[in-house]
Amino acid sequence: MPTQNSSQRRSAARTAVVWDALQGVLSSVPADATGDKAASVIDIGGGTGGFAVRVAGLGHRVTVIDPSPDALAALGRRADESGVAALVTGQQGDLANLFDLVPAHSADVVLCHGVLEIVDDPADALATIARVLRPGGRLSLLVSQRHATVFARAMAGHFGQARALLDDPAAGGATRRFTVDEVSSVLDEAGFDTESVHAVRVFADLVPSSLVDLEPGAAAALVELEQAVADRPEYFPLATQLHLIATRH
Repeated sequence: MPTQNSSQRRSAARTAVVWDALQGVLSSVPADATGDKAASVIDIGGGTGGFAVRVAGLGHRVTVIDPSPDALAALGRRADESGVAALVTGQQGDLANLFDLVPAHSADVVLCHGVLEIVDDPADALATIARVLRPGGRLSLLVSQRHATVFARAMAGHFGQARALLDDPAAGGATRRFTVDEVSSVLDEAGFDTESVHAVRVFADLVPSSLVDLEPGAAAALVELEQAVADRPEYFPLATQLHLIATRH
């Protein structure tokens, strides 16, 4: 049986919470008139298909929208190697030309992971996503969490940057970070009801790789720990990322 390498173990700890929630969303998509339970999924900024190929592996149809032709080429290779090439389509583009690529009200589920941080107007971006979702469609949203960034900057000795980030979500660069209240508010403004919030990467970015790689059972235990604290609000400020599931009105 093949074993995971260090990179795979670290990736599993960082994505387990999101993947658990996403599987729950996909399993609840109602069947269409023909009885088909395959969901129509759009992965915005899905890159090389880290989530898209796994979603397709469950039998769902996935369209990945990404501006990078190199990433889309890698997506195609990964989908082919995984035997799901027929279910995965790559389209070059981004939120700005989403309606040229995807019909309105056509998606059951949209993945928007690591994208809201870099758009000019998060509320406008989410409103665009709402328009491609069917009524009752679900959004999987993954964003950077600001409190953890403040802590990380301070621990690295960048005290001025840490202080600036306390009150400015975009301080120190073009990337925006969110608190739970901020991202929930912008979702509400865009026409979504937030169903759940999950803390992501509470410990995975802090634990030395040597401990995960050398201690027997440590990688699995780390995943279990991340899953155990994911829905506890007291851990939200410690998480590197926040994952939210929201439903379009």
